[in-house]
Amino acid sequence: MALQCGIVGLPNVGKSTLFNCLSNAKAQSANFPFCTIEPNLGVITVPDARLNKLAELVQPQNVIPTTVEIVDIAGLVKGASKGEGLGNKFLGNIRTTDAIIHVLRCFEDDNIVHVDGSIDPIRDKEVIDIELQLKDLETVESRMSKVKKAAQTGDKGALKQMAFYTRLVEHLEQGKSARGLELDEFDLPLLHEMQLLTAKPILYVCNVDEASVVEGNTHVERVRKVAQNEDAGVLVLGAAIEADIAELDDPEERNLFLADLGLDEPGVAKLIREAYALLDLQTYFTAGEKEVRAWTIRRGYTAPEAAGVIHTDFQKGFIRAEVAKYDDYVTLGSELAVKEAGKLSVEGKEYIVEDGDIMHFRFNV
Repeated sequence: MALQCGIVGLPNVGKSTLFNCLSNAKAQSANFPFCTIEPNLGVITVPDARLNKLAELVQPQNVIPTTVEIVDIAGLVKGASKGEGLGNKFLGNIRTTDAIIHVLRCFEDDNIVHVDGSIDPIRDKEVIDIELQLKDLETVESRMSKVKKAAQTGDKGALKQMAFYTRLVEHLEQGKSARGLELDEFDLPLLHEMQLLTAKPILYVCNVDEASVVEGNTHVERVRKVAQNEDAGVLVLGAAIEADIAELDDPEERNLFLADLGLDEPGVAKLIREAYALLDLQTYFTAGEKEVRAWTIRRGYTAPEAAGVIHTDFQKGFIRAEVAKYDDYVTLGSELAVKEAGKLSVEGKEYIVEDGDIMHFRFNV
């Protein structure tokens, strides 16, 4: 399931450093704007302690985690919506992603140049918000021009579309992102088909110095207040520290380093899980002697849809799914024990898969 989160931000806020920590794909990182021009793509393993526990119980030949794709997109600048700083190309790269990770610089360092000469994450956030909103305005106004004639003839469908587009334009012109607009069943498909940049779910990542990785700082508090109004998440980490952690191959040495910082795990592990949740994804498992594997599905998938992620034939010929709950499996120790305890359920085509389900599909093709 190739869903992507795009990492965005102004130049020199730590995007590529963070991406390098997330991925084996080593993006160039340097102290000048537009270091990243072509988007870098990394396929990132999603850390999940449940997979490790299942593997410990089953002792399979292979253990396969689930993944999420992260794209490092070049730094945006003022005027990007009008093509400044290769803006059209960068905005196009954002359009192809499914969610946005917005990195904000929340640390002081005279050795790292800021494009605006001072540290102000709210100003930086607003620079990018405005560029995305302006680009979305272009998109909506273009769509309005296509249905205007039909609306003038009194076409009811076109009139409803024009009413929605007008409301959306007013919302964007107020400096608000499309994701904050209240929608009904008629509006939702219209919004989706436009692939608006500001309609994508967003997570703000505050890049801080070592002293602020646990408690944050005044810059972070300002970001949290603004994000709360948008119903958006905020994650605090230090990209430079994460780079140091990534260099430590020995698990014991890494744990000691984390403990010294007051952290229980690397910040990138939290970021990967947040990205996974941001895309509205969840995990189910298959467990057998040959393989214990985590599978990615959209939240709300039915059992046949989940089966189709393994192979389309599984969905086409779906008969039933045998489902064990993760807690039952771990408590009882095996699928057989779950079955003997009467806790293995048999589910049909209407079953909505829950996060952590351990599933075995029966199908016929």
